[in-house]
Amino acid sequence: MAEPHDAPATRHVLVADDEPHIGRIIKMKLEQGPFRVSLAHDGQEALDLLERAGDVDLVLLDLMMPVKSGLDVLAELRADERYRDVPCIILTAAGQEQQYRQAMALGATDFMTKPFSPKKLYARTAELAGVTDTEGTGAA
Repeated sequence: MAEPHDAPATRHVLVADDEPHIGRIIKMKLEQGPFRVSLAHDGQEALDLLERAGDVDLVLLDLMMPVKSGLDVLAELRADERYRDVPCIILTAAGQEQQYRQAMALGATDFMTKPFSPKKLYARTAELAGVTDTEGTGAA
């Protein structure tokens, strides 16, 4: 079904987290706004999904995942010209200073510690994806 002409454009967000309940919380929150969310449960699945989709506007990456870590995925994203400029927010458990430094050195756009506020995550995602206030229906 085609969207009405005045409907805001949806942004495709890839969420990679091996904890299914976290992925569902993020998906539910973001889909209140102009976002379409794809979930991956490990780093390799995230890379495969990115390759298949081809239209991902933003990536949310958990650091600690099986197969490939969030840092591995981030390194591959930044090494690929197609995804070099895609904003990437790293999600991880609190107190991982070394991972924070590594993620920022690899080109992460932002870093949020768990537990995080879904509202703050939505606001930061919307900001990085270029969502305007008139589009941001899920910000409340």
